[in-house]
Amino acid sequence: MDKRNEISDFLASRRARITPQQAGLPVYGGNRRVPGLRREEVAMLAGMSVDYYVRLERGNLRGASEAVLDALARALQLDEAERAHLQDLARTDSATSTSRRRRPATQPQVPSNVQRSLDAMSDAVAIVRDSRLDIVAANRLGFALYAPMFADGHKPPVNIARFKFLDPRGRDFFGINWEESTNITVSLLRTEVGRAPYDKGLTDLIGELVTRSEEFRSAWAQHNVRQLYTGAKKFRHPVVGDLTLAFDAMHLPAQPGLTIGVMTAEPGSHDEDALKLLASWAASGEETGLSHVLDSHPA
Repeated sequence: MDKRNEISDFLASRRARITPQQAGLPVYGGNRRVPGLRREEVAMLAGMSVDYYVRLERGNLRGASEAVLDALARALQLDEAERAHLQDLARTDSATSTSRRRRPATQPQVPSNVQRSLDAMSDAVAIVRDSRLDIVAANRLGFALYAPMFADGHKPPVNIARFKFLDPRGRDFFGINWEESTNITVSLLRTEVGRAPYDKGLTDLIGELVTRSEEFRSAWAQHNVRQLYTGAKKFRHPVVGDLTLAFDAMHLPAQPGLTIGVMTAEPGSHDEDALKLLASWAASGEETGLSHVLDSHPA
């Protein structure tokens, strides 16, 4: 991916969404040729010269200080995830030629102690995903919840974004809140591109999705980013139907790039009943069609 275009498009998209009124600026005349703020207005709000801001928006963040980035974030009214993304873009733009070398598409390994921790959570869905949104490990209930992704003999890793946008079953599985679900997925991948623009596996995945999915391509062009560690996920499972699960996610410090996600149901709810039914279904082994992944996760 072209790093300068990434920076330029991100800054331009954030500038375009802010009206002068939102920025507290007076508006003179009724005709404005650009949506949102003009470059000179952003420069004024950030306390920098117009020439310097133009240089930044042309994709050159090299050498930009923390104070400059903070001023720019305030002027563009960036949220926490967007601020972090801007800092990531600046960091990678200032990286040495050695650190810019394209990283091979390696698959992170899940240590046995982490897998044992997953398996110990028998009443909750537990998965481990990498920064490309590959599910690389799960407990029995995790495999059962994501059964459509592991159908047809698929084993970990399986990619959430590829399934969601390219597999016809993806819309059924994630379709209860489809627009929000897809926007989150795209935003998480866009965030990771800011952190690791030279990750070959990541850039190959983005290239495939942009090429093959108009829906992904449209969402990708929005340049939205997201940090998501807690909330609710909605699914339409082919066996137990609709269910909503609370989730919490955390990074595994000893395994950079890996995130563990745990999902639970509200006690006494329909979702808890559905999760118990899902656990029973997973215990049926051969009948689930998931014996290729469940055999290594005894009940």
